[in-house]
Amino acid sequence: MDRCPECDAFGAEATSRRQFVQSVGATAAAVSFLPTLARADEPAKAPPETLVKKLFDSLTPTQKEEVCFPWDYKDDRGLLRMHVSNNWQITDKKLNSGFFTKDQQDIVEALFWGMYSPDWHDKIRKQLKDDAGGYGKEQSIAIFGTPGSGKFEFVMTGRHLTIRCDGDSTEHTAFGGPIFYGHAASGFNEKVGHPDNVFWYQAQSANGLFKMLDGKQREQALIAKAPAESKVHFGGPDGRPQGIQVSDLSADQKAHAQKILDALLEPYRTSDKDEVRKCLTAQGGLDKCRLAFYATDAQGGKDLGDDGEWDNWRLEGPSFVWHYRGMPHVHVWVNIADDP
Repeated sequence: MDRCPECDAFGAEATSRRQFVQSVGATAAAVSFLPTLARADEPAKAPPETLVKKLFDSLTPTQKEEVCFPWDYKDDRGLLRMHVSNNWQITDKKLNSGFFTKDQQDIVEALFWGMYSPDWHDKIRKQLKDDAGGYGKEQSIAIFGTPGSGKFEFVMTGRHLTIRCDGDSTEHTAFGGPIFYGHAASGFNEKVGHPDNVFWYQAQSANGLFKMLDGKQREQALIAKAPAESKVHFGGPDGRPQGIQVSDLSADQKAHAQKILDALLEPYRTSDKDEVRKCLTAQGGLDKCRLAFYATDAQGGKDLGDDGEWDNWRLEGPSFVWHYRGMPHVHVWVNIADDP
């Protein structure tokens, strides 16, 4: 399994969907690509799922041999469609390698930006520039199944990136499967407060709730040591969930917990946000979730700056895991379904 060499020392592990879950179990008509778009990262009128079909239809047989796979294709990484890591390439055909035509690159770019909220495009551009030299430099794609004839999924990968587009083909699962995002805004070892990190606001939102907790609540919420960041299978990293349960919070604290969820979902398109909330509701909503903050990381490293603004934390429900590792830079692992 591919790993990020610079992150291995911090316990970042590649993992597959089989490790993520214990038991989880649109046809789109092709349309012409929209030449009226001033920029490929502006909101596409065609939904990303439709663009996956258009891309698939444009590929030559030779191209399909390299980047298209059966729905349940497996290799040494396991079920490849559901594999995720902090730094990996799902295929060796990077977007800027010359393997794809200019029209195909345009389709992929519009598809990619369509999976994010338009308000987040500038922030995602910054993350890609800081971590990979920019969009198209160090990303690769794959398509599983056959778009337009049933189940299919598009996956894009790279450093600090695993994102999917599946048109609800992957049953019971949000985002089409586990995703990953991250950012090293100011070098590998970020400074206290994570200046310019586009995702740090999410940790600030979570820490805002910690500040609202009383002494006894903080004892429940603060865990001595974080699990390995990739341990985001359902049921808790050590066989049981950690932290304070949201149902035990006061009304104002629960309202802030909702703001944390909103902050986590903010970067994504509306349909993915809705799917996450639907999965969460099926498992009892935020009340069934726990929020944990970690005094040290998985290797025993103390909180960055030792300032009580916890860099490592986790929001977890029966089949909902959002694991945030904030040091030495931000890594976030997400795994959500409607059935554990």
